[in-house]
Amino acid sequence: MGVLEAVMWSHGPSRDALAAQLGFSRTRANALVAGLIDEGWLDEVGPQASSGGRRAETLQLHRGLGVLLGVDLGATGVEVAVLAPDLQVLARHAQPVDVREGPGVVFTLIRTVMRRLLTQLKLKARDVLGIGIGVPGPVDFASGQLVEPPLMPLWDRYSIRDDLRAEYEAPVWVDNDVNLMALGELWRLRRTLSNFLVIKIGTGIGCGIVCHGEVYRGANGSAGDVGHICVDPAGPRCRCGNLGCVEAMAAGPAIARMGVEAAQAGQSEWLANALSERSELRPEDIGNASRHGDAAANAIVQRSGALVGQMLASVVNFFNPSHVFIGGGVTGIGPLFLASLRQSVYQRSLALSTRHLEIGLSPLGADAGVIGAGVLALQEVLRQSVSSKRERVAA
Repeated sequence: MGVLEAVMWSHGPSRDALAAQLGFSRTRANALVAGLIDEGWLDEVGPQASSGGRRAETLQLHRGLGVLLGVDLGATGVEVAVLAPDLQVLARHAQPVDVREGPGVVFTLIRTVMRRLLTQLKLKARDVLGIGIGVPGPVDFASGQLVEPPLMPLWDRYSIRDDLRAEYEAPVWVDNDVNLMALGELWRLRRTLSNFLVIKIGTGIGCGIVCHGEVYRGANGSAGDVGHICVDPAGPRCRCGNLGCVEAMAAGPAIARMGVEAAQAGQSEWLANALSERSELRPEDIGNASRHGDAAANAIVQRSGALVGQMLASVVNFFNPSHVFIGGGVTGIGPLFLASLRQSVYQRSLALSTRHLEIGLSPLGADAGVIGAGVLALQEVLRQSVSSKRERVAA
């Protein structure tokens, strides 16, 4: 890891802390930092808390480098953010969107929001240092293209990079949305956890894998597509074409569908009233009914949590993570969902796999996606800068 990346991951270290982290002598660290300050990459932004003696200066990536654009695109909504080099969110905008309308419609909206946010901050396209984008489907990370995404059939092999290249000279990186959530959590933790999972439960179900301190994408970028693990061979048909996928039985649309069935069968007056008001139900409606003690809603929430836990138990047995962070819109249906998920994992996993396992909600919550997008863009920009510098030195 280079000095710039180390500063990024450390959230403002001192020179001595940087030297210790990288295994450099103080003299070497001071020389490298001084050179990067002169080149406009780093800045000293004030003294740290005193531990005796002269207080050390805090290092930070220079704000004059530019800004990052982060896009967290989900199946039913999108959030766009402008972030500073220290990954502080400077401006953001979120709104509903349907990815099934295709990339033309969706990216026309995203480009409009990007321009509006930059204008709000009195910035231009040339001020953008890098762009990170998370999408709800399998991504070939090298090309930045989606490959046969079940939730996004019109997006297969669409080049998001080319779409943005006409307006931005900044490099663009595209990844699966839950991988970026995992990257965001890894940055929040300053890489202090080496092996953990982030599970996103929304319209679909995905898993971000952090292995040995790095996001693991697999051979082709499809690692973590746990939503299509079968939990019932006799279950309903999934978008992917198979039967009984956990996504088809426990994600947001499945929860809403079970709520409609309970309302129509006369099992829940609460859900029946909600259905008559809007002619449809959302997972939040089932969550509201559950929090008010509705027995049918409670059963739906418990069943969904248990099915996700059944799938997750297999992943825990296989990977043996220290932590599992749960995120996505479905987590908003209430604590009963997480409790049922936990119970299922602990019942079905091997004792050694769960001896020190912690399962909880994602600490970054709804911010994980856009922060992770910013981390991806910044990390790749810094890596490219180091590579370019080495090439110039070698020449």
